Amino acid sequence: MRIGILGTGTLAAALGEGWSRAGHEVSIGGRSQVKAEKLAERLGHGVLAVAPREAVIGRDAVLLAVPWDGVEDMLGLAGASDGLLEGTPLIDPTNAVAHGVGVLLTEHGESMAGRIAGFAPGAHVVKAFHLFPAGQWTNSPGGGPSGVTVAMCGDSSAALHVVGELVRDVGGTPAILGGLDRVRQLEEVAGFVIGLVFAGFDPNSAVPRVPSSPVMD
Repeated sequence: MRIGILGTGTLAAALGEGWSRAGHEVSIGGRSQVKAEKLAERLGHGVLAVAPREAVIGRDAVLLAVPWDGVEDMLGLAGASDGLLEGTPLIDPTNAVAHGVGVLLTEHGESMAGRIAGFAPGAHVVKAFHLFPAGQWTNSPGGGPSGVTVAMCGDSSAALHVVGELVRDVGGTPAILGGLDRVRQLEEVAGFVIGLVFAGFDPNSAVPRVPSSPVMD
């Protein structure tokens, strides 16, 4: 696939490395061209540094790998309001939460993915990759099984299929939980996990294991 990545941080680097290693054509577009060029050079595998608008044109999927409060600015640089992302799977891994607390900072009943859909009319937004640290995606060289499940929400079955393939390419297992009408619930889970981590607890210890049946009393 031809993958565009908006952002130059740790998640952009981790997924960019995994996808380029899996044979995809990856282009990095950042607010800083210098940072984009440095990241592309570090990743190798033919990864290119391009302008944000170029990073979204003609792509099979685009990853929006910027902090939640930089989303509007980055999508503006990429020409999202001009319809450049129309019909494109747009992966949203953002967490709009209070640092160290995990409380969502979006308005009551609002989701970050829904807000992104508003900034990028026509894009097929898929919430994914928001529950694990970036290092998770560099721990399975060659896309080997990592043992993690990537929960996803989105309204487009075609976009969910594309993102599911990209999840597998970095060693994860995709799990579709529903459309964007359920994505707020998925974002609340991130707040729950972040809150536990900063309170000194292992989130895995707070989630019951149900090996035989998905039905709980």
